[in-house]
Amino acid sequence: MSVELILESTPTGQFIGGEFRETGATFDVENPATGEVIAKVSDGGPDEARAAMDAACAAAESWAATEPRERAEILHRAYELIVERAETFATLMTLEMGKPLKEAHGEVTYGAEFLRWFAEEAVRIDGRWSVAPSGGNRFLIMKQPVGPVYAITPWNFPLAMGTRKIGPALAAGCTVVIKPAKLTPLTMLALMQVFADAGVPAGVVNCIVGSSSSELSEPIFADPRLRKLTFTGSTEVGRGLLEQAAPHVLRTSMELGGNAPFVLLADADLDVAVSAAMAAKFRNNGEACTAANRFFVHKDLVGEFQARFTAEVEGLVLGNGLDEGTTLGPLVDDDTLTKVTELVDDAVAKGARVLTGGKRGDGPGHFMQATVLADVSRDARVLKEEIFGPVAPIIPVDSDEEALELANDTEFGLISYVITRDVSRAITTAEKFESGIVALNTGVVSNPAAPFGGVKQSGLGREGSHEGVEEYLETKYVGIAL
Repeated sequence: MSVELILESTPTGQFIGGEFRETGATFDVENPATGEVIAKVSDGGPDEARAAMDAACAAAESWAATEPRERAEILHRAYELIVERAETFATLMTLEMGKPLKEAHGEVTYGAEFLRWFAEEAVRIDGRWSVAPSGGNRFLIMKQPVGPVYAITPWNFPLAMGTRKIGPALAAGCTVVIKPAKLTPLTMLALMQVFADAGVPAGVVNCIVGSSSSELSEPIFADPRLRKLTFTGSTEVGRGLLEQAAPHVLRTSMELGGNAPFVLLADADLDVAVSAAMAAKFRNNGEACTAANRFFVHKDLVGEFQARFTAEVEGLVLGNGLDEGTTLGPLVDDDTLTKVTELVDDAVAKGARVLTGGKRGDGPGHFMQATVLADVSRDARVLKEEIFGPVAPIIPVDSDEEALELANDTEFGLISYVITRDVSRAITTAEKFESGIVALNTGVVSNPAAPFGGVKQSGLGREGSHEGVEEYLETKYVGIAL
């Protein structure tokens, strides 16, 4: 299907109560590779937010009572439809946020898998029965859906962040109002069509889109029927949302920012290290909370690693993600590009050497050259702030202890990477990382069957795996006297 046909067939309205609704206003969606407007999407506001909450609450009781097997089969049908429409979803993601088409296809596979995983989890939600220690009474422990959910997703993984939240919510018996980022609404609206076609009852999943996040969110947070907030995005925004969640004591899941260390110990295999570093840094154009942010390399390896890594980086092809051969696309918008270039300029002003890249790319889009920095000062901003772009700062270290100290010297704690051949060293290092995830000898560990989430200011709760569905369940204890 051509790009034009894909865009023509993609819904552009609010999805409320099982129907797409247009409003009297629209906002533009742009292609970051060209700056061109690719769609005009219905601009929702407080009225649409309230209508979505009404629809979710109206459907809550019946959906919670739906047989687990039926919920599982609906989720599995949705999984199959995403796979069938892979070209549509991949193209939309590349058009909206710029990632290369091959990577977009990878996200389709990853995002769909959340629905298959949680389809299987839907029939495995259980409680327990036990005898009181005193022997007289009995304990019945049951799990029940937490209630209506408000899900807020980011622009960098517009499909997977939606399925990672909607999948467990529906499996648990919760209804959902989801708000995608205004930069990338088309993928989520296409996902709403999938849920409708899969047989999700009206009101169980609702999607509101708009140019003002605050106008959409305020009526939802004010509604006492809301019971759960799940958010993926920056730590700064997450803190504000936690304040809004406090008055009604909402259950919250927060997947926030990162500042991931990538550590090469003295015995690291450089073939493994370079391959893992390329994936950890440049996947998704570097626009991922899991992206390696700081490369701590043992002094005995730093020269060779820099040379080999830089050679690989120079082989990346910067361009429009729809073009064959492109391996690095544009950043999502000009604000993101400006921040990344400011971080590079700050590092260079403080003594860093640019081994490759370091400048904006050519063309009308928001392009940033793949960049490797050496001799980075310890006080450079690029080591303290989340980069969210294709920039790799390298810092030599003298020992494992120094690498760990520097790796943990951050308010964030989402993921850490370590390269070593020694199993004992690997386990010891993994235990000492202050992060919710550790990647050992690999640059990609995200998997729907594994718990994803951070510590410190990288978030609360876990998504994926068995833990993911627990985030949408309440535990009820029934004491029985015999």
